[in-house]
Amino acid sequence: MLGLELSFIWAGIIAFAVLVYVILDGFDLGVGILFPFAKDERERDVMMNSVAPIWDGNETWLVLGGGGLFAVFPLAYAVVMPALYAPIVAMLLALVFRGVAFEYRWRTVRWKRLWDWSFAMGSLVAALMQGIALGAIVQGIEVENRAYAGGWFDWLTPFSLLTGFAVATGYGLLGATWCNMKLEGRVQTHMRQLARPLSFATLAFLGLVSLFTPLQDAVYAERWFRWPTMVWTLAVPVLVALLALRLWRGLERGDDVAPFLCALGFFVLGFVGIGISFYPMMVPPELTIVEAAAPDESLLFTLVGTLVLVPIILTYTAYTYWVFRGKIDADEGYH
Repeated sequence: MLGLELSFIWAGIIAFAVLVYVILDGFDLGVGILFPFAKDERERDVMMNSVAPIWDGNETWLVLGGGGLFAVFPLAYAVVMPALYAPIVAMLLALVFRGVAFEYRWRTVRWKRLWDWSFAMGSLVAALMQGIALGAIVQGIEVENRAYAGGWFDWLTPFSLLTGFAVATGYGLLGATWCNMKLEGRVQTHMRQLARPLSFATLAFLGLVSLFTPLQDAVYAERWFRWPTMVWTLAVPVLVALLALRLWRGLERGDDVAPFLCALGFFVLGFVGIGISFYPMMVPPELTIVEAAAPDESLLFTLVGTLVLVPIILTYTAYTYWVFRGKIDADEGYH
């Protein structure tokens, strides 16, 4: 009984870490995705400045999610990694190029455009690969004798490409609404203009992914449309519609904060939809949370350290955002 409870507690911690990573690192990846749409060098400078103090702290949650999966769900890790080796490696390499661009872009004039494109393409590729990996997991990973039994390119399907573009577009919306919240003047106006079409595209992708997800496995359709989970299934699109209306109204009124929070809400609700589809699976369609979990002793040992570590991470993350709150002036920085 203890092991059962610990495995579900750890599944909640991993899910929380992944969600926090998506909503925090999503907007700074979105800023990079929007880099090619900036009107000039001045816009790119202030856009990068808006995320420069916080981007590396955001990726702490990726480490926590991946490291936690390895430590407490080793079977799931052993299955997922071979299945998604190519997109995960591509994502990590893209994040490396993107991180290097943060440092080198300010130290050169001759090669500045190269680092601009490294930042933009690193952000785009990382977002696409995250979405493709998500789509590959949703469509199911073939498991036989507790090991991955699929092919090299099972992750590359029309559905995984759809989810890849959906995540990248959603991150673009997060980046636009973040810049709308943090910047001033013509840059803010430009980002607000970009946010409108990105919001329509994000909603369209959400609708398409929601339409095709139940077709990936009959179990998904059963969970979505049976009682009582059907209540949540029906509530999610209603809440998405309400958030969309508030986002558009906020953009029309020139609100700073509301559009960004509404864009974050899209991802939270999408995450809820994934939870409805997956639970109690760790790796669909066959590997459950309990089956994938490590021994009880390992779960308990790592949980003690995590209960100390996570509040520390939350505290310094909150403190960083508090210190760098407010608007950014193109000439003077934060104020």
